[in-house]
Amino acid sequence: MPETIWWKSGTVYQVYPRSFQDTNGDGVGDLPGITARLDHLAWLGVDAVWISPFYRSPMADFGYDVADYCAVDPLFGTLDDFDALIAEAHRRKLRVILDFVPNHTSIEHPWFVESRASRDSEKRDWYIWRDPAPDGGPPNNWLSNFGGPAWTRDEASGQYYYHAFLSRQPDLNWRNPDVRAAMHDVLRFWLERGVDGFRVDVIWHLIKDEGFRDNPENPDFAPHRPGIERFSQVYSCDRPEVIEVIGGMRAVLREYGERVLIGEIYLPIERLVAYYGPDLSAADLPFNFQLLETPWRADAVAGLVAEYEAALPEGGWPNWVLGNHDRPRIAARVGEAQARVAAMLLLTLRGTPTLYYGDEIGIGDVPIPADRVQDPWERNEPGHGRDPVRTPMQWDDGPNAGFSRAEPWLPLTVDHERRNVDALRDDARSILTLYRRLLSLRRDHPALSVGGWRGLPLDPALAADIFAYERFQGDEIVRILLNFGRTGWSVPLPDGQAWNVLLSTRPGRAGEAVRGALTLGSDEGMVLRADPSR
Repeated sequence: MPETIWWKSGTVYQVYPRSFQDTNGDGVGDLPGITARLDHLAWLGVDAVWISPFYRSPMADFGYDVADYCAVDPLFGTLDDFDALIAEAHRRKLRVILDFVPNHTSIEHPWFVESRASRDSEKRDWYIWRDPAPDGGPPNNWLSNFGGPAWTRDEASGQYYYHAFLSRQPDLNWRNPDVRAAMHDVLRFWLERGVDGFRVDVIWHLIKDEGFRDNPENPDFAPHRPGIERFSQVYSCDRPEVIEVIGGMRAVLREYGERVLIGEIYLPIERLVAYYGPDLSAADLPFNFQLLETPWRADAVAGLVAEYEAALPEGGWPNWVLGNHDRPRIAARVGEAQARVAAMLLLTLRGTPTLYYGDEIGIGDVPIPADRVQDPWERNEPGHGRDPVRTPMQWDDGPNAGFSRAEPWLPLTVDHERRNVDALRDDARSILTLYRRLLSLRRDHPALSVGGWRGLPLDPALAADIFAYERFQGDEIVRILLNFGRTGWSVPLPDGQAWNVLLSTRPGRAGEAVRGALTLGSDEGMVLRADPSR
């Protein structure tokens, strides 16, 4: 049953380790900092913490260029620090999920150093090497996701190596069985240390077209968009053979019991759901990023949820995300008032929700001065950087918001003296309180954590602003109504059922009894429970 599997009933909280808590005074967060703040996660009510990369790395892409998969970079601490984090998390009944970065390594990884040493190297085929095109240029038209070509010429050997991201991040060749075996051993290394699962970075990139065909031009490309969108990435990623590769990872995790495999996949719904695999043998949770792309309107979101629910394979468990370390924060996208509605949406839809650190205190857009830009993508393609969503967590009104004794590696919000955990924790009207109450509702009402979902029809006049749906489990029915609009509405409840208000995004309405119609204010969301006694 779904309720017996922790990653189905639970909630995941993403930590970007550079920005959570600094304990050694260098302005950058670290593993002991995460351990020191685990009580916040337990108090908030999440079930698992997903930690972005902390492996040994030259930090060309802040840890997504791995030089040693089985070591902690000194910037973040030591393996002993990691073991202490695991122990303290498990003591608080928090699961730990690691970021796994199998598509590419750093150019400083010993595997690539050996691969690059000679065309005859035993590890030459561990990476993707190709002869130049007839004109001496790159082998094909594939582009880097961070701007420019995806091929770099190695002068010593005369061949090009492929990198889907920075030139300092060469892609591994997952068609090579030795690569698969080595990476499976990496998974086992961390599983032996007690890790409860992995979020797999760019999982849809792992297999490339065997013939290295040119990608076709994208007819919808616009000049203001990132360069990678000039071509449709039909040959450089999302190849059918990748499902088998993911199944191999999944099999390794199953050696250790009920561990979770989450795949990062930016694809349309019809392709996304393929990553569950035949008979659900691939990713447990192919990350569903559709809320990051869908216009913030009730009709658009309602249509998305219905489409996604209908597309899921039999037995496939859904999941939802509002933000992460690569995309604009929800409060920056929709504003403070709608960020509260978004929180209620995320935590009442069917499936596993993932929260991004700082969203619970409403961190929005944080401008980054030109002299403080860190992100290599922003440097390559200005206007597309990710620094604004990676700023430090704000804990109190002390120096640097309690994040560090030193100047943080990225700036804080201008209102950090008021927008911090300490200031919002005991405020009944705060977004932090709202998140905590929503998480409590999920735990207290199985209909919200593991129950079914159905959309509710509305009069067309309402449907532009109101999204209404129900969650149900056994005899319990919970109804959610979300107002995406700036005007209030009277929403009919025509079934004659009496309802009790469990929670509103506006404080003070819990406990109201409702029958016949519900008055829903602007920017308001509400959770109702059917009253079986009336």
